[in-house]
Parts: sequence; C-alpha cells; structure tokens
Amino acid sequence: MTWEPATARELAEAHEVTVVVPAPGRPDARTPIWIVAVGGNLYVRSWKGEDGLWYRRARRYGAGTVIAGGHEHEVRFTPAEEPGIDEAYQAKYGSSPYTDAMIRPPATATTLRLDPA
Repeated sequence: MTWEPATARELAEAHEVTVVVPAPGRPDARTPIWIVAVGGNLYVRSWKGEDGLWYRRARRYGAGTVIAGGHEHEVRFTPAEEPGIDEAYQAKYGSSPYTDAMIRPPATATTLRLDPA
C-alpha cells in the first residue's frame, strides 16, 4: 500500500511528528520524532538508538500511529536501509545541533520506513 500524495506531502513537510506505539497492557509510547522523505517513502529514526521505547515497540509490534498537523495516520514500521536518508536528514534538519546524532550510529541502525496501515 502506498501513501496518498497529499498525506505523504503533509508528513514529509512536518518538522516533526508524534509517533504512538501501543503495547498490550501498558501505556502507549508517545514521542515526538523527526521524519524525512526519500524516493517517495517516509523514514524515521530513534535518536536514542535501540534504547528508544517507541522504537523497541515499533520493532516488536510493527504498527502504530503518527500524528502531524492534527491528523492521525495508522502506520506499519519496516526496517529499512535506503541510500539518501542521511542526506535527507542533513538537508531538512541541518541547522539543528541534534542533526549529527541522527546521521550516525546508533540512530542510523534504527531506520524504519513508514507505510500506511
């Protein structure tokens, strides 16, 4: 399944999205994260690497929600390695002091593609 063009554009243009990942019997993991688009796909990473609770749950359960511009979008998380993701983070967030952390380990090992659920 692919994103509707307007939805993909809304998510790609968002400075950050809130990712919500449920787990049975526990409160949802709700975290603001950065998002980039490369080759028509949307990608996210965990700034904390594998220590990020939302990331661990995304890997375990494979599904959640992203919120941007007041809209909620059900997603599937798929581990991904795509050329150009580091460059997309640099281009979009280069002025932030946190950008360097997003384009090297441990964050780079946590790249997930967002697909509509």
